Amino acid sequence: MSDTGFLDRAYGVSGTEETRRLYDDWAATYEAEVGENGYATPGRVARALHAVAPDPGRPLLDFGCGTGLSGLALKLAGFEAVDGADLSAEMLEIAREKQVYRHTWQVEPDAGDPFEAGAYPLVAAIGVIGAGAAPAETFDTIMRLLPRGGLFAFSFNDHTLEDPAFEGRISEWADTGNARMHFREHGDHLPGIGIGSTVYVLEKT
Repeated sequence: MSDTGFLDRAYGVSGTEETRRLYDDWAATYEAEVGENGYATPGRVARALHAVAPDPGRPLLDFGCGTGLSGLALKLAGFEAVDGADLSAEMLEIAREKQVYRHTWQVEPDAGDPFEAGAYPLVAAIGVIGAGAAPAETFDTIMRLLPRGGLFAFSFNDHTLEDPAFEGRISEWADTGNARMHFREHGDHLPGIGIGSTVYVLEKT
């Protein structure tokens, strides 16, 4: 099992710039660290979304794509038109080398919406929203920018699930009739260090 120094630090960072610096510093060793701890969530999210999506050829945004492990999982699941966006320039460089994305860009949180409203009928945010990563408000932003009938596939790890605010966002959308849950399942995230995650697929209604 690899050293978990960056993993331990990741769950404690806060704020955009601190998060960006952490992931820039982590980029070179990220895949080795999460891989040796059995990183399972990308494949789980990709398979769940593919089981629900009516057309895997439609444009899909891998939001918070990191080094591209999530893009690889989405491609392996059968998605054909995948774009990637991430906060970290260093991670994006590694993601581009995998050649699984049509287009990639760096997200600037203070520059307005991270993508055009209605541009993506499919969005995945795999290990992106939660403790030490994007705030709960990011969930609302993505749902707002989805077209009606669009699907949002995402995960909350066990650290994130300890804060009821995150699942509370799901309830706010579903309870008002603005979203419908297609898939929800808890399972492995980083089994090497005993962390799980819940995978969700929501439809904007």
